[in-house]
Amino acid sequence: MDNLPADLPTSLTSISAKGGYVFPSWCDSHTHIVFAASREEEFVMKIKGKGYEEIAAAGGGILNSARKLQHESEDHLFESASIRLNDMIKQGTGAVEIKSGYGLTFDSELKMLRVIRRLKDAFKIPVKASFLAAHTFPEDYKKDRNGYIRLIIEQMLPGIANEGLADYMDVFCEKGFFLRKKRINF
Repeated sequence: MDNLPADLPTSLTSISAKGGYVFPSWCDSHTHIVFAASREEEFVMKIKGKGYEEIAAAGGGILNSARKLQHESEDHLFESASIRLNDMIKQGTGAVEIKSGYGLTFDSELKMLRVIRRLKDAFKIPVKASFLAAHTFPEDYKKDRNGYIRLIIEQMLPGIANEGLADYMDVFCEKGFFLRKKRINF
């Protein structure tokens, strides 16, 4: 502190951190803090080395979260996500990206993104919303993957754009999900 330039603006406030620590805040990307219930029952499967595809085949994974979320109210999702975001801030998060992707229907994806917008309005830290309906294929579209992609493109994206709900869009590229077997050259 003794070696700071003398020409610093005089309007700066000096705060002593003597005896303490100062850390930068975290930019926490790729979070899924808007969800209805935990999937802790899957943790043992992950510890045993199971992958996303195996967990999903056993009834867990993203579809498990989607089933739980689709029956939850927007207010309850907001309240529980607010608790999680407060905890993150207390641990040093200063900016956060929150993904949807546990809705997998038009109504539920927009519900998640509306919750994220409410979090943006309620918290002082920067919050960015990522639309991730391309997280997995819902049960109704297991045999019509192109139909689900059309739903995303033709209905979800225009609905999200009309309400200004997302800053970004993401796709889950993992074997058994949105991963092409053949390379596409552009």
